[in-house]
Amino acid sequence: MPQIRVALVGAGGYGGVGLVELLLKHPDAELVALYDVESIGLPLSQLYPHLQGFCDMPITHVDDRDPSLADVAFMATPDRVGMELAPDFVAAGARVIDYSGDFRFSSEEMYAEYAVRIGKPPQHECPNLLPISEYGLTELHREGIRKATIVGNPGCFAVSCILGLAPAVEGGLVELEALVCDAKTGVSGAGKKPNPAFHFPARYDNMNAYKLTGHQHVMEIERELGQLAGEDVQVTFTPQVVPLCRGIMSTLYARLKEGVHSQDLRDQYETFFADEPFVRLLPEGKTGSNNDIRGTNLCELSLHTDERTRMLTIVSHIDNLVKGQAGSALQNLNALFRLPESTGLLFPGRYP
Repeated sequence: MPQIRVALVGAGGYGGVGLVELLLKHPDAELVALYDVESIGLPLSQLYPHLQGFCDMPITHVDDRDPSLADVAFMATPDRVGMELAPDFVAAGARVIDYSGDFRFSSEEMYAEYAVRIGKPPQHECPNLLPISEYGLTELHREGIRKATIVGNPGCFAVSCILGLAPAVEGGLVELEALVCDAKTGVSGAGKKPNPAFHFPARYDNMNAYKLTGHQHVMEIERELGQLAGEDVQVTFTPQVVPLCRGIMSTLYARLKEGVHSQDLRDQYETFFADEPFVRLLPEGKTGSNNDIRGTNLCELSLHTDERTRMLTIVSHIDNLVKGQAGSALQNLNALFRLPESTGLLFPGRYP
């Protein structure tokens, strides 16, 4: 097949450079344009010297974009930028993969609720595009993604929590009234722009919880688990920032239904993820770590049941910048163009 022509908006941020790093390993995709509103005219390798000789393409101002150049446009941009730019690319025949929450919800009502949580206007700027969009958690929505024009990439916390709980919820193995997601993320999740709260002296040897009620990713988690359960689901979600560059560890808790045992859970998880190249289920009794998945598109899960308390504990590890962002986006490109989903993505992390 001919090379897939890729335009990237938001090339200068972590999500942008992370996608470039992955595209360099992709045999069927060609980067044709880098857009941003800063560092105009500079080669990307001047911003990120590790890309010298690999990606020396200059950055063009997004106002000078040419949508006709691309088969697919990635929006590695903040909320409400994608909805402003997507109509131009769609009109030119391109598909769009958006990193933000602009296209994670298929109705104006759900988008409005999400927007209020992040302090944005509740009106969607292009509601006519919502019906042709799909939520971009490939493991659950690959068929819809293949048919979609726009893909709303999932939130990083949402990826780790949904994948961790999905088999247990879908199989009816846990009570739905007391699902708990205790999630810790590295500092890179806050993005590239300087912020006093993420200055090295403020973050080193420090950790804190934030947005203990009303975090925007809760909407994705509850919707996806509710669809699997066939009824409304609510979760308790506690996000925390820890002194780590990249990575998310979500410790998930659920109460087992009567008569459910550890082997039932393992059988369900092995069946649910049997054909998933990016979900790694650890053997009984083993626990993972951030080092296992750093720099990869993997989600690593370990299951632990306490027969005494009837509690299930699931530990879910992802790299927030890969499986939680650029890796999921590239996996969605593979699904959109009906390539093997592991194309350009199946590689181990680095050790140590």
